[in-house]
Amino acid sequence: MGGAETWLMEVLRFWHRKGSNVPQFDFLATGGVPTYYDEEAKKYEANIYYLRYDRSRLVSFARGFKEILRNGGYAAIHDHSDYTAGWHFLMGKGALPAVRIVHVHNPAFHIRYNYGVTMTRRFTAQIGKTLVARYATHITGTSRQVISEYSFDSSRFHHIPKLALHCGFDTTLFGDITTTAQSVRREFNWPKDARIVLVAGRIDPSPDFGHPRNHKNSGFAVSIGIEAARSDPNIHMILAGAVSPAVPVLQKRIAKAGFAERIQFAGVRNDLKRLMYASDILLFPSRGEGLGMVAVEAQAAGLPVLASTVVPRECIVVPELVRFEPLQRTADEWAAALLEHASRPRNIAAANQSVAASPFAIENSARALIELYKQGLRT
Repeated sequence: MGGAETWLMEVLRFWHRKGSNVPQFDFLATGGVPTYYDEEAKKYEANIYYLRYDRSRLVSFARGFKEILRNGGYAAIHDHSDYTAGWHFLMGKGALPAVRIVHVHNPAFHIRYNYGVTMTRRFTAQIGKTLVARYATHITGTSRQVISEYSFDSSRFHHIPKLALHCGFDTTLFGDITTTAQSVRREFNWPKDARIVLVAGRIDPSPDFGHPRNHKNSGFAVSIGIEAARSDPNIHMILAGAVSPAVPVLQKRIAKAGFAERIQFAGVRNDLKRLMYASDILLFPSRGEGLGMVAVEAQAAGLPVLASTVVPRECIVVPELVRFEPLQRTADEWAAALLEHASRPRNIAAANQSVAASPFAIENSARALIELYKQGLRT
C-alpha cells in the first residue's frame, strides 16, 4: 500500500472518529480489483467502484466512469494519476464536478520510466499533460518540489492554482519506548544493547543501483548496513517492506559479509510505529521521493533520519533530527554519517508535539483537503 492509500485511510479514520456531519468519500479503483484497505474503507461507508483502466477497456471505462459521476453528485474529483488524470477527465467530460484535482505523489524520475520508454508512451504523456491544462481546476502534490519536477510550473499551467497538499497521519504517541525497544529486540533474537537501523519501504525489484525501476535504493541501503555493521558490532538492520525478487540476491551479499543474523528482511509490517520507537535511526537513501512521509513519521517518533539529498526538504519538521547525504557518496561514507547521526539524543515528546502542530498532522491535513473540496459544493 502506497502513501496515497495510507493517507486517504487516515483521513477516513479521522472523519469516522469525528462522528456526524462527515464528508462522503468514494473511491474509483482503476486497477479493477479489491486491494489492501478496501474492507476497512467500506466500514466507514465509502463506496468503492472497481473499473479497470487500460488500453483494451477505454470505451467501457469511459461509459462506466460517466455513470459513476452522474449518479454520485460529487463536489470534487481528486485524481492521483499525474498525467493520466488528464485522460480520465477527458473521458468524464460532461459529467465532471466543479473541482477537478490532479495530485502527484511519485518521484519525477518515474516519468522517464513510465512514459519515456517508447514513443507511444511519450506521446500519451504529452497529450495527458495538455488535457490536465484544459480540465484541471487545481494541481496538488505531496510537496511543492514535486509539482515543479513534473513541469507543472510551465506557462501552460499558469492559470491553474498549485499547492502542496501534504499527506497526514495520526501523531499519537506509542506507549513506553523502553518496553517497545526490548520487545522488538526479542522478536529478532538480538541482544538488549543492539543498535537498530530501520529501512522502511518496498524492496526494489533489482539489487543494482542503476536499475530504472529502483526507487527506494534497497541494494545501496544493504551496502550501507554492511559497512556500518563492520564498524560497530552493535549495529543491526531491519528492512521493512514488501519483498521482491532482489531479496535472495541481497541476502547472499549479507551472508557473504557475515551479517545474516544482524541484517533482516521483515516483509510488510503493520507495526511500523513500533519499529520506529525501537530503532536508533531511519535510513532513507531513496533515488527520488514525492515527499517521503516515512521521514516525517520517524520525526514524530523522535527518530533521527539519514536521507538522500533528492528527498524534498519539505519533509523537515524537526531540523536537528534530519540529515542529508548525496547519493554520489560511497557506502562507507554513508555508514560513517549514519553512525554519527544515530548517536543523537532523542526528545520524543518534543518532536511529537512539533509534528502534531505541523501540516502533516491528520487534523490539519484533513482540514486542508476539505477546504479544497468545499469549493465545489453546490450552494
